[in-house]
Amino acid sequence: VRVILNISLDSQNVVWFLSGMAKTFKSWDVDQPMLLPPSVQELVPAGHVAHFVRDLVRDSLDLSAILKTYAEDRGFPPYDPTMMVALLLYAYCQGLYASRRIAKACEERVDVMAVTARQSPDFRTISDFRKRHLPALSGLFTQVLATAIDPIPPGASGGVMLRGSRWTGRNQGPTTIPAGAACRVERRQGL
Repeated sequence: VRVILNISLDSQNVVWFLSGMAKTFKSWDVDQPMLLPPSVQELVPAGHVAHFVRDLVRDSLDLSAILKTYAEDRGFPPYDPTMMVALLLYAYCQGLYASRRIAKACEERVDVMAVTARQSPDFRTISDFRKRHLPALSGLFTQVLATAIDPIPPGASGGVMLRGSRWTGRNQGPTTIPAGAACRVERRQGL
């Protein structure tokens, strides 16, 4: 008696099947469309530096020197200056300085997409923005901010996060700095 089995296996599964190791794998179907595409923010883990820089620029930095230069209503709407500042600051934190590399990262890296909300300015736009706002940007980069890890009462020392590293900071202000709050670094000692 001859039995013909009609088994549809791809070449990888045939090798496993014939060698006696019938191992099953999770499905890997790269052509399967998603019903709803995921948000880029969901693809970057919570607590990532990309989220920190984006929220820092959006909520804490004073961008008035840059924003006041956009009074003209004519022409094509430019990219949001807040997004451009966040992009430049995050790119510099990641060691990306050339505008062409920053533009390429906007198209290829998910962490950069989380900062720009999937907008991809080209290299010339990034370069022109940097040239146009260089004095204001240099002022922004002196507003180095740290994040308090624990509440720091006035006159006391406590842990702060600065550029992804833990440091000891002293609160010289009149009020307690709550945990997670941004605080301005006025001087560094011992660096």
